[in-house]
Amino acid sequence: MKKEDTKELTFEENIINLENIVKELESGNVNLDDAIAKFTEAIKIAKVCDEKLKKAEENVNKILNEDGSISNFKIEEE
Repeated sequence: MKKEDTKELTFEENIINLENIVKELESGNVNLDDAIAKFTEAIKIAKVCDEKLKKAEENVNKILNEDGSISNFKIEEE
């Protein structure tokens, strides 16, 4: 799977692909070269998922002000 393809998939679709790769690797029925390729693919998928989570967190942490502007949500700690 190309990196561009991975970025176009939803977070949930990428997680499913990641879980499938883990199952294949855990089965022990993958030769070394394929295992390395699958591990590399899994790392790329994990990075894409991390980017998507960070973007979602940024969006969630924004609030709409009374004047219609958007600002970052801040929690005041005591």
